[in-house]
Formats: sequence, structure tokens, C-alpha cells
Amino acid sequence: PFSLKPAEIRQKVKDAGIVGLGGAAFPTSVKLSPPKDKLIDTVIINGCECEPVLTADHRVMLEFSEDIIKGAELVRIATGASRVIIGIEDNKKDAYDLFREKMKNFLESFPLEQEDIKRDILLLKTKYPQGAEKNLIQALLRREVPKGGLPFDVGVVVQNVGTTKAVWDACSQGLPLYERALTVSGTGITDPKNLMVRIGTTFQDVIDFCGGFKNGANILVMGGPMMGLAQWTPAVPVIKGTSGILAWETPSGIIERACIRCGRCVEHCPMSLVPTQLMKYVKYDHLKEAEDWGALDCVECGSCQYKCPAKIRLVHWIKLGKNKIMSMKRKKSA
Repeated sequence: PFSLKPAEIRQKVKDAGIVGLGGAAFPTSVKLSPPKDKLIDTVIINGCECEPVLTADHRVMLEFSEDIIKGAELVRIATGASRVIIGIEDNKKDAYDLFREKMKNFLESFPLEQEDIKRDILLLKTKYPQGAEKNLIQALLRREVPKGGLPFDVGVVVQNVGTTKAVWDACSQGLPLYERALTVSGTGITDPKNLMVRIGTTFQDVIDFCGGFKNGANILVMGGPMMGLAQWTPAVPVIKGTSGILAWETPSGIIERACIRCGRCVEHCPMSLVPTQLMKYVKYDHLKEAEDWGALDCVECGSCQYKCPAKIRLVHWIKLGKNKIMSMKRKKSA
């Protein structure tokens, strides 16, 4: 696979249907095809998995470390980068130690002419939402992605560890992305597990494999507790972006109150936004102002909503605003 040309790697990745497995499900072949005017110097492999409860990426790192390292090399070749960084948070020290050992073995078996390529395994402080691309780039490289920009703009490509493994599987064995690792957990699950699940399997079948629901479970979430999406029914299928299936009992009767302008949402926003002001702009349909105040830069981490004493659905309003702004842009371009 290492003899493949960049265009061949991108084509194999595209044919395999590989997307970002961190949750966003952005087409990986597009990420591996930076614009000609955007020179990529660094590839970051995201091993942070900062969302609470989710641990599937941790298991993938422990069980498929060699595949991830080889996949990272293919991503580097495809993008033309000269440096690979695998970032792992310090609550996964066992994975960090394993990767250092496996990387040493990999470098010993690699051609000497590749000595000018840097490959680093870095340990990061455990911090939410460090797994978001822009936050991870800032933490590792001290580069700030410009407003409305992409990692391309600062010479970086970021890939999730599961995605990186899938790149290796596609290029070494011709395997399509037909399964993914996910966490099944929460107080509403009888026997929580990390599983490798075929795409298309229903949530109900996965939960039954874990002993079914516990009595009292009244909320089902696809993804993590902070950024996941609530589901109406367990009859929905596992998709490529399903990083977790969580169930728990949530109290009813939560009352949303008026904003008291305490500033906690501003203090905890990793993107330095003003969530309460964005909420008001979207609520009253001032979309131009919402865009000017950085609505599109929101990573939807949920930190603002979690800390809001008034229980305002800040993420709901900002996501709605982002959708409206993008819809407005599409209409203008059409």
C-alpha cells in the first residue's frame, strides 16, 4: 500500500465509502484532496475521544494500533505532509505507551530515505472538547483556524483513529466501510459494552445484545451525552456516524428560564463565542448578525448549555441558526 500514489489512495478511500468516524461523517476522500493552493505540512490523528462515556476509540487504539499507524502513513502520503502527529489524551496512558512502542517498530522497518519525515506520539491533557478539530490543532500546534475557515487553511488535515484504520483496511485489503466500533452505555443499559457493529444494524438489536434496557430508561441518544442526538425509537439503524448508543433516565419538568446574563456560557465556550447573544439573533431571525458573531464557528460541543443556570437550549438555537444561514447561502449561490 505504501507504493500507492496519492491519487490512488484517494480513489480507494472514495470507493470504500470512508467518512469521518468521529461523528461528523465528512467524506474522507475530500479531506485527503486539499486545494492546490493549500499546502499541507501536518497530519493529526485524533485519539482524544473527549466525549464523556464514549470509549470505543480507546478500544480501537488498543486493538488496532499498528493499523492506525500504517493508515496515518497513507494519509500523509495522500496529502503530501511532512509530519504526522498522533494525539492521545492522558486518561488513555496505556494507548499512549502502546503507540510509542508500535511506532518505534514501524520506524525500524521503514526505508531510511524517509528520515526527513517526522512522526510524533504526543500526550495531551484530558480536556473537553479537545477532540474537535480546531481545538486539537490549537492544542498541538498553536495554530488558529481563521473564522469560517477549515484546517486546510493552516496546513493541517485531521483524521479520527477509526477513520485512519478504515483507510488502511481499504488500501491494504480493499475493504469497504461496512462496520464501525461504538460504545453502548448509560444507566439505562443492562450490560454496557464496546462493540464492532455492522452498518445498518438496528439500535434495538445492538441494545438486546447488551441485555436490553433497564426499567426507567426514557431517553435514547446516538453519539455522546454532550453532542449526541436524541432518537424517537430504537428501530433506527446504526450509521457511519454512530459513535455511541446511550440510554438513561432523565428527569421531566425542566423549566427554561430567562437569561440572567451571568456569562457562564461565554466563559466555557472553547471557540470564544457569545452563545446567549447568538441564541437571541437566531430566535428573532437576525441571521446576518448571527453569522457576523460567529455562529458558523460553533462546534456544537454543548458546554454552554451544560453550564447555563437558566437551562436555555443554546445549542438547539445555534444549530438552527447554522442551518438557516447555510440554506440562505445556498439560495443566493443558486
